[in-house]
Amino acid sequence: MTSSPARGVLPRRAIPHRCVRAARAVLGGTAGLMWLALPVMTINNGTAVAAAPRSGPGPAAAPTAAAPGQDETSGADLVLPLAAVGAVAVGAGYGYVRRTRRARTRTTPGGGHDEPAEARGLDEPLEAEERARRSLVVADDCVRTSREELAFAEARFGGAAVAPFAAAVREAGTELAAAFAVRLVSGDRTAPAAPAAPTAPTDPDGLRQARAGVIGRCEEAGRVLDAAAGDFDALRGLDRGVGGAVRVAETRFRALTGRTAAAESVLAGLARRYAPSASDQVTGHAEQARDRLMFATVHLNQTRQSADRDERDAAIAHLRAAEGAVAQAAVFLDGIERLAAALDEAAALVPAALSGAEAERAAARTGPADVPADVPAGETRSRVLHLDGVLASVRQELASGRPYDPLDALRRIVAAATPLGTGRTGVLSAAALLVARSTVAGAADFVTTHRGAVGPEARTALAEAERLLAVSGATADLLSADTLARAARERAEQDVRVHGNPCADADVDAIGSPTGGPGISGTPGTPGAAGTAGAVLGGILLGPSPTAPPASFGGPRTRARHAGGRSS
Repeated sequence: MTSSPARGVLPRRAIPHRCVRAARAVLGGTAGLMWLALPVMTINNGTAVAAAPRSGPGPAAAPTAAAPGQDETSGADLVLPLAAVGAVAVGAGYGYVRRTRRARTRTTPGGGHDEPAEARGLDEPLEAEERARRSLVVADDCVRTSREELAFAEARFGGAAVAPFAAAVREAGTELAAAFAVRLVSGDRTAPAAPAAPTAPTDPDGLRQARAGVIGRCEEAGRVLDAAAGDFDALRGLDRGVGGAVRVAETRFRALTGRTAAAESVLAGLARRYAPSASDQVTGHAEQARDRLMFATVHLNQTRQSADRDERDAAIAHLRAAEGAVAQAAVFLDGIERLAAALDEAAALVPAALSGAEAERAAARTGPADVPADVPAGETRSRVLHLDGVLASVRQELASGRPYDPLDALRRIVAAATPLGTGRTGVLSAAALLVARSTVAGAADFVTTHRGAVGPEARTALAEAERLLAVSGATADLLSADTLARAARERAEQDVRVHGNPCADADVDAIGSPTGGPGISGTPGTPGAAGTAGAVLGGILLGPSPTAPPASFGGPRTRARHAGGRSS
């Protein structure tokens, strides 16, 4: 589904209708006033009839026959004109109210779709802001979870069978990307390092419409996934038995278990060859992968036990918890291997990048034709001097023989050479692409595996970084994508630190005290809560408890449907 047009501004064809309504109101009011004035003018032009004088204490003499006729006629003449004026006033008021409501129930600028019902009436800025934030987080979680479960279904049934559901996930992702784009330019400045757009709304109505647009897009993403959830369940057929799905999950589980030791060896090699900062983004990944696999071990066992007892709902819930943990363990291990490959590629590219930067420096000094027209000569000399300093620093790192961070070296070279604006060598573009890909992928991995705690600010910055990486090959845009991704990672880490361990008490209760509910983690006293804190932090469980339901393919209304009958 293509992105719907922006909303909020009345279409042009509505302008003539407003003019027609205004003309009708004016003509109707004028006609009513003339009708009202006509009987008054007629009465004033007639002959006044005096009442007969009283001739004593008796009753007053009856007036002449003309007097009652005049009083009755003037009263009757006033009724219809007043009714007409009142009708015109009511019609005009009703039209005004309808136009006002239509104008307020639009979302993003451009017109086309009415604001969703749940977003209407958001007149309180704080309420609207909080709802927009929640909508982004929930929709993003739904899309990420749906992609994960879709991979398990594809591994069992093939790409052709899951194609309609893959299309639904892409459609939901398109709506979500549009929501993040509206959020980015709404003037709320929620994304770190992302400046507000020049056309960002600053008035209350504009901000309200932007927030309503975010909510509307997120609701549409959720609706698409909710609509596909039933057919997706029919494809998987877990209610008819979980045996085939368990075998797929266990196959992936065993492969990841074998890769964990290899990943630790890769990390040790990175520590020997490169500076500690080079592998910071994957520090602890092997341990977290083992934690997710421990959680998966427990729930795979519980899946088989529940299936043997013919507890189908519980078996499905345990299976979904195990699949979520297996998927995130793969993210951790893939991140280690991907970073190792990127660092090796960057180390090989640094000498060529130095040569390319030297060529850019020489081109900037050859003459005015090579200097950007809008950059003063003094500014160009300053940029050249800055590049000289960066190149000298990188060469010194290489000559020292000590471990260094090749991705960061490329980042500094490209950032210093790009402002010269000559663009005569392609090696710097290749270096910028390598750096941006690595940074964006690392930030995406962190948000995916910690989405139970990450807020909308980090997700918005990450979404913009992914957009720039996907649609633009310009070196400056790639540098922006790298900057946004690093800011997203920093904000996400901050969110996790503030969030803390959401289920420390739940772990203790479920393992060692009678208060631990059975839920999907088994009976009290069993090791069902092993790895629960990581599972909650990763959004595998939809609540800070081992009894919480697992997240499943679908939108906000269906993602918690596999609760095993024991949701928290």
